[in-house]
Amino acid sequence: MNEVKINLPDSEIPRQWYNLAPDLPTPMQPPLGPDGKPVNPEMLKPVFPMNLIEQEVSRETWIKIPEEILELLLKWRPTPLKRAVSLERHLKTPAKIYYKDESVSPAGSHKPNTAIPQAWYNKQAGIKKLVTETGAGQWGSALAFATKLVGLECKVFMVRASFDQKPFRKMMMQVWGATCVASPSDETNAGREILKKMPNTTGSLGIAISEAVEAAVTDPTGSSRYSLGSVLNHVLLHQTIIGLEAQKQLKLAGVKHPDIVIGCAGGGSNFAGISFPFVKEKIDGAKIEIIPVEPASCPSLTKGPFAYDNGDIAQMTPLLPMYTLGHAFVPASIHAGGLRYHGMAPLVSAAALEGLLKPRAYDQVKCFEAAILWSRTEGTIPAPETSHAIAATIDEAIKAREEGKEKVILFNYSGHGLMDLVGYDQFLSGKLPAASLSEAELKESLKSLEGLPKPSLAKTGRW
Repeated sequence: MNEVKINLPDSEIPRQWYNLAPDLPTPMQPPLGPDGKPVNPEMLKPVFPMNLIEQEVSRETWIKIPEEILELLLKWRPTPLKRAVSLERHLKTPAKIYYKDESVSPAGSHKPNTAIPQAWYNKQAGIKKLVTETGAGQWGSALAFATKLVGLECKVFMVRASFDQKPFRKMMMQVWGATCVASPSDETNAGREILKKMPNTTGSLGIAISEAVEAAVTDPTGSSRYSLGSVLNHVLLHQTIIGLEAQKQLKLAGVKHPDIVIGCAGGGSNFAGISFPFVKEKIDGAKIEIIPVEPASCPSLTKGPFAYDNGDIAQMTPLLPMYTLGHAFVPASIHAGGLRYHGMAPLVSAAALEGLLKPRAYDQVKCFEAAILWSRTEGTIPAPETSHAIAATIDEAIKAREEGKEKVILFNYSGHGLMDLVGYDQFLSGKLPAASLSEAELKESLKSLEGLPKPSLAKTGRW
C-alpha cells in the first residue's frame, strides 16, 4: 500500500522563515520613489509598521518565527503532504505526484500563513486596524480570520468581479468581523476616479490596492495600516513555511529532493511559499525544474517585460522591479481571481530573470479540465487558482510517462474550490471562455510604463 499522507508532528513545525534575497546570485534592485530614487525604510512607515519593514529589507537568510505566531499557526500547521496515487494510476505515469495541502487552513488556503504574522506584528506596533484588498476573497477572508484572533479591526476592498461571483467569501469575512466593500468603490478618490472613467468595470487587484492603500494612509486617527497578501518580500518570506515543511516530509518519504516543483502564480506568494526553499537547493547545485503557472489572460512572467512599475493603478505604491503587464492593465474576469494581477513579485521576478524558473501560462478552460480530472480521481475540488498548478502537474506526469522516466513532482494545493462552484457550473455547461491576452491588449497596457525608470537586465542566467 502506498503512503498517501505524510504528517509532521507539531514539534517539527519550522521555527524560521527562509529569505531568498541574500542567496540570489545577483542582488535585487531596490524599489524606487516617484523621483526615481531608492525608497528608504522611513518612507514606508505610513503604510507598514517598522517591524515588517525590517523584514521587507532584511538581508538575513533565516528569520526567527516568534513563539506567539507559532502557537497561532499550530491551529492547522504543519499541513499534510499527500500523494496523488489515484491520479498517478489514471495517467499511467511512473511519476510520483506529491502535493502540499494548504486547503486545510481555517480560511481554506495558504493565505493565513502571512495573515497571522502580519496581524501579530501590527498589533505589537500598536496598530488598531488593517485595510487590504482581495481578489478571489482568499486573502480577505484570511486577514479577517487573523485580525479577529489578535484583536484588530479589518476592512477589505474586494475586486468587483469576485465580489459578484463569490458572495460566500464576503460572508466569511463578515463572520470573522471584517467589513467588505466592492472595488472600485465610491469610498476613495482612487475608486471614484476609476468609476468615472469605467463605470461598468469588473475591477482589478491593482485598483483595489489603490483603494486600500489610500484608505489606510488617510485614516485621520493614524492607527490604520495597509496589509498585502502577496508580491512583497515579507509576504513571500512568511509563506516559505510551506516549502520548508515539504522538505522535511519528502525526506520522510525517502525523497532527497523533487525533480519538479510547481505552483500557480499571480502575485507570487503561494508559488514562492512552495518553491523558494527548493530554489535555494537549485542554487546550491540540485537539479530541480521549478515552474510557476499563470493565467493566459494575465501572463506577466511569460509575456510581460521586466520593468520598474507601480503595484497599483493609481501609482500610490513605490516602483518595483518586476515582470509586469503595466499598472493600468485590467485583466479579464476569469474565475481564478487571486491570479488577476498585472505584476509578479520582485523576488519571483528576480529568480525568473536569473533563469532559475521556467514559467508557463494556461487558459482557464484547460485549467478547469485539469480540476475536473483531479476531482474525479483524487476527490477534492480545487480552487481555480490551484487548478493552474494541477494542469501543469498533469502535463509533467504525462511527459514522464512518454519518456519512461520516474520523476518526483511536487505542487502546492493552495486552496479549495468550495466557494468557486459557479465557475465549475459555467465550465460544465460549456459557457466558460478560454480567455487569453491579445498582443493588441498587451501593447496598449504597456503604454503605462512609458517614462518610468528602467531596471538593469544583467543577470547570470546560468541555469
